Amino acid sequence: MSSFEDLSIVVVNYGSSDLLRVNLAPLSRAVDGVRVVVVDNFSTIAERDVMTELAEEEGWDLLTPASNHGFGGGMNRGVARAAELGARFHLLVNPDAVVDERALGALHAAVRDDPETMAAPRILRPDGSLWFGGSDLYLDDGRIRSSRRRTDPQARLRPWLSGACLVVSDDLWRRAGGFDEDYFLYWEDVDLSQRVVDAGGRLAVLDDVTVVHAEGGTQKGGGHVESGEAKSATYYFHNIRNRLLYATKHLSDADLRAWQAVSRKVAWEILLQGGRRQFLTSPQTLVVGWRAHRAGLRLVDAELARRGL
Repeated sequence: MSSFEDLSIVVVNYGSSDLLRVNLAPLSRAVDGVRVVVVDNFSTIAERDVMTELAEEEGWDLLTPASNHGFGGGMNRGVARAAELGARFHLLVNPDAVVDERALGALHAAVRDDPETMAAPRILRPDGSLWFGGSDLYLDDGRIRSSRRRTDPQARLRPWLSGACLVVSDDLWRRAGGFDEDYFLYWEDVDLSQRVVDAGGRLAVLDDVTVVHAEGGTQKGGGHVESGEAKSATYYFHNIRNRLLYATKHLSDADLRAWQAVSRKVAWEILLQGGRRQFLTSPQTLVVGWRAHRAGLRLVDAELARRGL
């Protein structure tokens, strides 16, 4: 029996078939037994046709939902299919992640040896600089910082793993409940990390395992942003709104109110991470940010009312 026959690789595609051909196809050809499940979140008819042909060429299992269920929704469907095919462990990976055989083996071994741990590699940019090496969510204000920037041992924080590349046992995934589809895009990995811990699992960043985040890639999970790089309206809306969605699901009354109080300031900080020049070239960015902020506040107001506050 191949050592990878109990492992699946699950990918959500949204207009990224070219990346899958370059990044995923060589890996799936190089290893025996691994089950590859691709969920094509519908973007265009042409992309669906290309993805169908590519999956047939590579022997991948392709799911073709009629509509776009978001990143988390797509992953949930892909993992469910992989489990049906017999996979006991799942590598969730973005189309723009370059995983080699060594990294695949190390990630697989980590959760095979300790199924109660959800693990992620260090993720590097093509120039070798660090893109992800662990992240923390600070409960006082809802800001996200690299785990390597921890300075206060008394800080109240929750570590989380990037959904760009992580590996988890099917049992732990089921106990945690998979991704929460309320998020659609962004913050679903922050939420999942918390529910893995709530389910009795552990989180680990494997510092000796590296994956490369390819340039020109797809949407990124969680709170990741490249400083000075303008983002899409989709990115800004869901990152600003979903921060407060997370708050309604996981915070105490006091922390929920604290996040609510600084929500406008944090929303502005998220917009500024794309640089000020974008406001000249795309003034609609400010409108999107304001709408996202208001949408998040409505979620908070509804949750406070539900709690009788």
